[in-house]
Amino acid sequence: MYEGIHHVSILVTDLEKSKQFYEEVLGFQESSERPDFDFPGAWYQLGNTQLHLIVHKDGKTLRGTSKIDSRDGHFAIRVKDIEKFIARLKTFQVEILNKPDNKTDWHQVFISDPDGNLIEFNR
Repeated sequence: MYEGIHHVSILVTDLEKSKQFYEEVLGFQESSERPDFDFPGAWYQLGNTQLHLIVHKDGKTLRGTSKIDSRDGHFAIRVKDIEKFIARLKTFQVEILNKPDNKTDWHQVFISDPDGNLIEFNR
C-alpha cells in the first residue's frame, strides 16, 4: 500500500543561511523542480525522498533551541560512509552527538541545523 516517504518539510527562518548550511556544509544539491510558490523555500532530492525547506513566520514547529537531544523530534538520513561524513562535519565545525555504539544496529550522528531542526545521519 505504501511506497515510502515522498518528502519531509521543515521550517527555517533565514532561507539563505539555511541553504548555505544544507548546500555547503552538508553537500546537498538544490532541486530545480520546486514550483514558483508564493512563499520562499528550497527542495533537495535525497535518494527517493525530498527535503523541503519552508519559510513560514506563523509556523509552530520550530524547537526554539539548537541543543542536540536525540530523543527530540528528528528525521534520519542514511549515508554511505559515516566516518567520511563525520570528517566533513568537523571541517565545518558542526557540533555533533556521535553515537557509534547504541541499541540500534547502525552508527548514529545527530546534528542541529541553524534553526534547531534535528537530523540524524546513520550507517
